[in-house]
Order: sequence, then structure tokens, then C-alpha cells
Amino acid sequence: MKEDRQGQGSALDPLGPLAPDPATTLVGGRWPQWGPWAAPLALLAFLLATPALAVSDPAEMLPDHAQELRAEQIGSQLRCLVCQNESIEESGADLAKDLRHVVRVRVAAGDSNQQVMAWMVSRYGNFVRLKPPFEPATWLLWASPWLALLVGGIWILLGRRQRAALPPPLSADERAKLDQLMEHK
Repeated sequence: MKEDRQGQGSALDPLGPLAPDPATTLVGGRWPQWGPWAAPLALLAFLLATPALAVSDPAEMLPDHAQELRAEQIGSQLRCLVCQNESIEESGADLAKDLRHVVRVRVAAGDSNQQVMAWMVSRYGNFVRLKPPFEPATWLLWASPWLALLVGGIWILLGRRQRAALPPPLSADERAKLDQLMEHK
């Protein structure tokens, strides 16, 4: 019993005219394709996306555009000591706001990028840098991802060896008990 799409519906099509038309929703059993440019355009949009900066108060920004750009560039290299995975330019934490202010004051005073960075490192240590320098004091920090991979690889290999070892075969007594148990099932 087949009714046309304008009818009230049937047992097979209870929604009647409200049911979606299969001819427009699926193409050959699949949803319609976006075209050959969808993936490259999505990748381009992802690459062009810039992080949102936390400087939301215009009073926090420097009036000189060149100095403001320098301050943002310096701030993007400094770690938020509260968030620890964001720069002070990206963080909304109060301490990050204070550090952004310090950077802008020092830039406005005429300090170079290196002087501002040295001032911050002298107060907070190399931890304040998102990319600390490669020196003896930070060797462990730089090597830690490789050490973690090495330790994890060794752990996996040792675990496989232990799992690969087969248990010893059953003794004659154990085999007899097993056969006896299997007979009672």
C-alpha cells in the first residue's frame, strides 16, 4: 500500500508529508559531499586563526602602536604563572594582567626586548619563559619529553615480554583434576 508524499502517511511512512525526502537527504546512500575545496579551505582558516589576546581594556594598551606590538610580542613569549600553559597575552588571570602591565611599562620606558625578558627572568626564573634557553640548568626540562618516551617504550617492551611468557604446562595431577571437573559439567 503506497501513498503519495502528499497523503497522511502509512505504516511505512508515519510522518507523511513531514518525513524528509530520501532523495534530497542522501546521495547514493551517503550524505552530500562538500566538494574538493572543503578540506583546503578548512586548513587555511585554521592556519589563519590567531589566538585571542587577553588585553581587553583599551587603557591597558600602549598609545604607540609600534610599542604595543613589541609588548605583545614579548608577552607572547612569557608564561602565565597561574595558567602555565598560556602566555600572559592569552591569559585572563590577574597575575597575567599585572605582568602585561609590567612589560608595557618597561617597553614604554625604552627597554629593549632582551632587557624586558632579562628583567622578568631575574624575578621569576627561566620558568617564566614559554621556551626556556637550552643551558645546563634546563637540560632536564628539554630532555623530559624524550626521557618520558624512552621510559614508556621500555615499560611497554618489558610488559610484552612478561605477557608473552607462557605458564608452565599442567602436571599429571592437575590434568586429571581438570578432566574430572570437565566430566561433571
